Amino acid sequence: MAAVLQEISLPVREELSGIERLGLRVSAMINSPIAQLGRRVLIHRLDTDSDQDWEAIMELLSETDGLDMTFCDDGSVILQWERAEDCDQAVSRGEDEGDDNPNNDNAPF
Repeated sequence: MAAVLQEISLPVREELSGIERLGLRVSAMINSPIAQLGRRVLIHRLDTDSDQDWEAIMELLSETDGLDMTFCDDGSVILQWERAEDCDQAVSRGEDEGDDNPNNDNAPF
């Protein structure tokens, strides 16, 4: 019985580093539906975030084109961005493609 138990080993779960945890948290904040709708998010720093990790993430964000960063007195950061013109536009049908129901603006399902 002991031999059977020794053969079954659970995979070792690797802990995330501080910068990985911070990056995932910031990414989740940015990608939240409310932030995406308003194109604005408040990024707050936790006590567990090291200075080095926070500065590294802030540097990465500052290098992102089209992202405006406002540093608040309490240490948080407001990120704002404009709507991306090339990827958010709906594809419209041309006259030559033949629209069977021109008055129906809803999705075809």
